[in-house]
Amino acid sequence: MIKMKNDISYIDALKKAQQYCANEEKCVADVRRKLYDWSADKNDVDKIIESLETENFIDENRYSQFFARDKFKFNKWGKIKIAYELRMKKIPNQIIQQAFESIDATDYFEMIENEIAKKFNEIERREKDIYQLKSKILKFGQSRGYEDELVRKAIANIKL
Repeated sequence: MIKMKNDISYIDALKKAQQYCANEEKCVADVRRKLYDWSADKNDVDKIIESLETENFIDENRYSQFFARDKFKFNKWGKIKIAYELRMKKIPNQIIQQAFESIDATDYFEMIENEIAKKFNEIERREKDIYQLKSKILKFGQSRGYEDELVRKAIANIKL
């Protein structure tokens, strides 16, 4: 096999991938993309990922739980948006559902209520039509990945 100037050896790619995974949680899709960015041989990529999973550098369950909790807590994302992002990283639905179990339902709804109340206070001065106001808040909730029924319930709890 002729080595291209930019190709990285199996050992170097493995070490680099281990370091990449040691810094923060990564999923298989992230690591695979990074290996291709480093010009790792296509035949080595699967072996490297298998090795990383065996050595517990990569764990899709662990990654999904951290991802879901972080996006909920810090980005104030809803479950729909979190699930979409995880699916884009090729995480199976079963693992996504398990990740959602790490988010307390009460905390989740309180976060939605707080975000909806903040948005309501932000736009109520500009929007006098109550139906337009509710529509804008619903669209905001959808853009954050909140479930429509929870957004409607949070809107109903606002003193209009």
